[in-house]
Amino acid sequence: MSTNKGEKAAAQPSAGPVIGIRRSRWARIALVTTAAAAYWAVRWHHGFYGGTSVDKTYAVCSPDADGLYTIDATNSVTQCMVVKDALIADVGSEEDVKSRWPDISYAVTPKGSMILPGMTESHMHSFLHANYRMLELETAQSIPAAVALVRELILSDPDILHNTSKIIEGFGWDATIWPEKRLPTAADLDADDVVRGRQVVLRSKDAHAYWVSGKTLELNAPYPQEVEGGKIERDADGKETGVFVDSAQDLIAYSELTDSDLLKKLTYTMNDALSWGITSIHDAKLGQEELDFFHRQALAGNLKVRFHGWKFFDGDMAGYWGNTTARVYGAGNGRWTQRSVKIVADGSLRSRSSYLYEDYSDEPGNKGFMRVSVEVLEKVIPMFLEDGWQVNVHGIGDRANGHVVTALEKSLAGVNVTAARPRIEHAQIMTDEDIVRLGKLGVIASIQPTHAIDDMWYAEERLGPERIKGLYAFRKLIDAGSRITLGSDSPVETMNPVAGMYAALTRTSFDGTSPHGPDGWFPDQRLTRLEVLRGSTIDPAYASFTENELGSLEVGKRADFVVLSQDVMKVPIEDMMATKVLATAIDGEVLSGHL
Repeated sequence: MSTNKGEKAAAQPSAGPVIGIRRSRWARIALVTTAAAAYWAVRWHHGFYGGTSVDKTYAVCSPDADGLYTIDATNSVTQCMVVKDALIADVGSEEDVKSRWPDISYAVTPKGSMILPGMTESHMHSFLHANYRMLELETAQSIPAAVALVRELILSDPDILHNTSKIIEGFGWDATIWPEKRLPTAADLDADDVVRGRQVVLRSKDAHAYWVSGKTLELNAPYPQEVEGGKIERDADGKETGVFVDSAQDLIAYSELTDSDLLKKLTYTMNDALSWGITSIHDAKLGQEELDFFHRQALAGNLKVRFHGWKFFDGDMAGYWGNTTARVYGAGNGRWTQRSVKIVADGSLRSRSSYLYEDYSDEPGNKGFMRVSVEVLEKVIPMFLEDGWQVNVHGIGDRANGHVVTALEKSLAGVNVTAARPRIEHAQIMTDEDIVRLGKLGVIASIQPTHAIDDMWYAEERLGPERIKGLYAFRKLIDAGSRITLGSDSPVETMNPVAGMYAALTRTSFDGTSPHGPDGWFPDQRLTRLEVLRGSTIDPAYASFTENELGSLEVGKRADFVVLSQDVMKVPIEDMMATKVLATAIDGEVLSGHL
């Protein structure tokens, strides 16, 4: 385990995340570079500032002739870009642009900086990210430390302290790093006199398990003996211990949240995204009430970034909604789209619930399980495709991915794949044969490079020395013909896209280490700089049907762009994680940082 998001978040949504020691030792570098970033924020303030641009028409230029990356079809680089009425009106050298636009304002970025299209987070969970930011359990190095964080939250928040019925949420506990070498229990939470008697629901780092308190167990009882696609942890006497895995999480009820509650949560995510240079988010699993909330906020003008939301299908054919639920395209000036379905085929590697061909190496007798049956997959995918939905299927285990690829093969016969653009989310453990089959289909492989440098520390224990070679085999996926898109699965990992780039390029932890040494963990599976740059910009635009509007800096497209303090295409790899976001703009309006 090599990463961590770090220090405790403030009680209210902040302008961006605080990064700490476990997830990113490079945060220390940030302290050193803060003064330089602040200097340049003042130095090159040419009439533009966070939240507003003085003129509707202006230019942004690099002092370097190749400092602006268009990410067009030929990956051309240039120097300047003109923004007019929220669109890109011109690109070219400073001399050429000034000859065509002599009377507009010009902002020149610092020497060595980089101008690029707004980056996209291709797979994350907005509300879970907020839960993490409010109670960051990944920082806990033991079970008592995690309980102490819950206690601290209660004592520090009067609204929680004086309301014992309030459900306490948190995210990120990680039993793989704890010295206890066991799962936590409700009794662990109830041992604390402040926590005892309160409803506590804490989600694991992989988002595939709940750890709940005794009060939560009591209020949600009784429980079934078996849960299809899930597991209830029990003691030797058959009593529930307080951990619910995968579909069993559905047995734990949540209180209803108001729009105000949800907007407060979403504000954490939006502010963090903008601070990282992210202008678009693919939210990977939403219920209908959450989808309706996003739509309302888009129409009210409250969405700071663009969201592409996926409605969750739970595998119940009786509840099929593909022919009754309306799709939404670009509501709120392009801030909200819902046209995708999310299907979760299996569980996770960390929770030993991903579905494998053979037993887990560290748990004989357990192969994991499917959360949606093969029969349902093969029936429902063509139904959603016929009803006009993009189909995005979560696949972790090799056997689950094999079933998903087979279902897609059958479903896509005679289908225009370029028009449908189905995705396999994670494509995490795959056999060589299934990787080849996937590449032939033209299905998008949505991958999360920071997962690789996190899981590499325990994965061989789970999978053994041979099967592990098919885990996070990014190069094999691309070489077989798959088109990729990059994300983080935040809050499972940091949403910082530069961290994802670094992980894909090095396959080492942020301190340069890996189980295979400084050259990286299975270094033959590394990606190139151009692949990760396109994978964070134009590729996710394609994956969300927006490549004609977003993803590159070309005339006529929306002026979503980012200025980075360093050129990630040129900076030495060991210095990449010191990169800062100087400005993030959507529709030409600078919403974070300064120009």
